[in-house]
Amino acid sequence: MGENQKMGLHNEDTRINLLLVDDEARFRENIARLLENRGFITRQADNGETCLASLQERPVDVVVLDVNMPGMHGIEVLRQIRKRYPEIEVILLTGQASAKDGVEGIKSGAFDYLYKPIEIEHLSGKIRQAHEKIRLRERHRKEARFRASVEQKMAATERLASLGTLATGVAHEINNPLALIKQSVKLMRLVLSRKTHSDLKDRAEFERILKNIEDGTNRIRQITHQMLGYVGKNNSAPAQVDLNDLVQDVVSIVQGIVKEKNIEIVPQMGPDIQHVGSDPYKLRQVLVNLLVNAIHATDDGGAITITADADEKEFTLAIKDTGEGISKNNMDKIFDPFFTTKGPGKGTGLGLFLTRSIVEAMGGEITVTSQRGHGSVFSIRLPNDKDPVAPDVENPGMTPGEQPEP
Repeated sequence: MGENQKMGLHNEDTRINLLLVDDEARFRENIARLLENRGFITRQADNGETCLASLQERPVDVVVLDVNMPGMHGIEVLRQIRKRYPEIEVILLTGQASAKDGVEGIKSGAFDYLYKPIEIEHLSGKIRQAHEKIRLRERHRKEARFRASVEQKMAATERLASLGTLATGVAHEINNPLALIKQSVKLMRLVLSRKTHSDLKDRAEFERILKNIEDGTNRIRQITHQMLGYVGKNNSAPAQVDLNDLVQDVVSIVQGIVKEKNIEIVPQMGPDIQHVGSDPYKLRQVLVNLLVNAIHATDDGGAITITADADEKEFTLAIKDTGEGISKNNMDKIFDPFFTTKGPGKGTGLGLFLTRSIVEAMGGEITVTSQRGHGSVFSIRLPNDKDPVAPDVENPGMTPGEQPEP
């Protein structure tokens, strides 16, 4: 073996941490010295109790364990190690050739069973093999996690493709009655404009109702355009948005759910937070999704806080709830399509996925921080467009010159 190969082995072996357990101090110290000369990192223990205490303080990769020691027998120490630290490999050593102990040791999970006196190269080779077994085991786990992740993403992609086909049909079906509603609003306004109705007692109330209907149909049509993929980053229609008004509007949308759960929503916008340049329809949908998500996560009697900050380049909005928080295992999954912790029939798992898609299409980002028992904070950061284009009133969300859907 060349010098470079020797150095390579030495460097690899330095990553292997050993615990040598033997009641014979001279034998143990000699073995430790020889193994350290070969690049291993060694610690020592003189009995089973000391061994377990040392592992509790700082685990190792491999334990080289004498079988026959005063106090706790080596086989019992092995069983305790396998129970408490299943990732650690154990090599048994004995000065008495006992087939029974060997069989019992292997049955209890030992990597190998060696006899004293032992050649140091043979022992170091067994230690490397045991360490390689650990590395292979971890590699297989990583590959299994990767395969599971790929399979999950493939399944989600297939489901999204099916959902996209369904959404296209649903969006077209929705747009037809929406067009009829919008036309009816125009006709009702035309009727109200006639001289015969100029002194109508409830004229202002009718106008307000018609405006609400028109705003609602515009909002629904905007959502159907997003379902069809017509409103993306390149054709959004930013406008001057009053964040205070927008937040109050979103809060009014969810008032029904809030009252049911007796949740307090506290906007903390600040006097300097007023107009920003952004797409009002997309921004409203993002806030509604996040607020509904926060309401579902918050127990009865809890509170939700909405805060905002802005400068000339960007603005941020944060929604903080007092719910149970998100577990560490779920933090990396919450934005995945179809992932939900709600029971069957209580959630599609698309709310946060679509929210992130919309925010990223607007050139922003969404982040979340959470602590179990202390709630979660969802924050969105978006560019502040200082030269917004006025949105198309008849086709909200579409830039001037863009042809509406037939």
